[in-house]
Amino acid sequence: MRQASVLLVEDNERERQITVETLREEGFLVEEAAAAKRALEMIALSRFDVVVTDLMMPGMSGEQLLLELRQKHPATQVVLVTAYGSIDNAVKAMKNGAFYYLTKPIDRETLVMAVTKAAELAGLQQEIMLLRTSLEGKLELEGIIGQDPAFLEVVKIVRKVAPSNTTVLIEGESGTGKELIARAIHRLSPRAQRPFVAINCSAIPGSLIENELFGHERGAFTGATERKIGLFEAADRSTLFLDEIADLDIGLQGKILRVLQEKEIRRVGGHESLPLDVRLLAATNRDLAQEVAEGRFRQDLYYRVNVFKINLPPLRERRSDIALLANHFLRRFSHISGGHVKEINREAMEALIDYSWPGNIRQLESAIERAVLLCDGEVVGVADLTPEVLERRRPEQSAGKQRADRYELPPLGINFERFERDLIIQAMERSNWVIAKAAKLLGMSYRTLQYRLEKFGLKKPEGANASDTE
Repeated sequence: MRQASVLLVEDNERERQITVETLREEGFLVEEAAAAKRALEMIALSRFDVVVTDLMMPGMSGEQLLLELRQKHPATQVVLVTAYGSIDNAVKAMKNGAFYYLTKPIDRETLVMAVTKAAELAGLQQEIMLLRTSLEGKLELEGIIGQDPAFLEVVKIVRKVAPSNTTVLIEGESGTGKELIARAIHRLSPRAQRPFVAINCSAIPGSLIENELFGHERGAFTGATERKIGLFEAADRSTLFLDEIADLDIGLQGKILRVLQEKEIRRVGGHESLPLDVRLLAATNRDLAQEVAEGRFRQDLYYRVNVFKINLPPLRERRSDIALLANHFLRRFSHISGGHVKEINREAMEALIDYSWPGNIRQLESAIERAVLLCDGEVVGVADLTPEVLERRRPEQSAGKQRADRYELPPLGINFERFERDLIIQAMERSNWVIAKAAKLLGMSYRTLQYRLEKFGLKKPEGANASDTE
């Protein structure tokens, strides 16, 4: 079993030496500090399971040290040592998170007992922190990779909603990773031990999808020679993911609404209602609110599935993630093909980052798989990229010149807000003040540009008869 590490903080040298010797004789790994500030310096460099500290010391007190530790090192347990006259302060410190307090002169057995119990608790706290980190890391293990602020916000939302039973609607363009997000929600939920059940509503003809979802009884129709369990039933006490839910027939939408309301199903051809405990996750590449407005999706079902919405940004709005994702796919496909391809050169990576990726992450994945197969050496170059990527490169890039959107920072720096404002004005003038066109030039979303226009107080000049419908 690992030896517990202890830091003793005591300004009285003789008392410090006696306590250190006592703890070392009991098998603890002990370091010592004569002041609280020195203790903080040592803790910043090494992790300690337990800190045993005198309460009253010159400079920073033991209580102040406790507050610092609770904030910065919550797994470390604190045992306070106090004189009789400061017991009230010790009790106050206990309320602030101290594990135990001892009175001087210190009783050996009580000291050893307190430090032993504190070390056990510290070990448990550390295991909990490691487990929490491991659970959070499942997102990345499931292929969810990104560091763009907009995407990190999505990950944060996923972690919050996953432990609940809330129905979640995931909206985003094709290829943005909607199913990966759904699987992450399932894996981080209490239902994770049961199978994740998924169906693509656009991949199955309308005449067959009801049978897939609800199952049927024997003899329900010609060819139904035996009972079939549907996906709703298969997902009992688990998660059912309806991908591309907007493609469902209106009539079938009504039957799904009934399942969500009544929490029961009836197989095709059956008369018995079966109770269900299913968490529903749904996804679509369309604007479901617009589908409702145009009569293609039931409003009552929309309210049922849109309890909690997650919007996935397209890859063109996550340009800082393109290199990260490209390298991830490179490692995967290189490993499959024998590991001969090691990296993507700078020119090829710049071309990848510059491309708009209408097919999003799925298209990038296919492009890297192709590049690995075509690459003759260890480095993927421009010649290995897909024609679509190369065709969208600007002329100055194809000629090997510096990218037009790559800038060198002047030695004296810049006024970033002024720089950003000037770029926005240039883009708006070039697009005749059509926000959608300017946003495309700047590589940002319509809403982001609209926000920045308001931020800088930029308005369309008189005489510029432009419309966002152009």
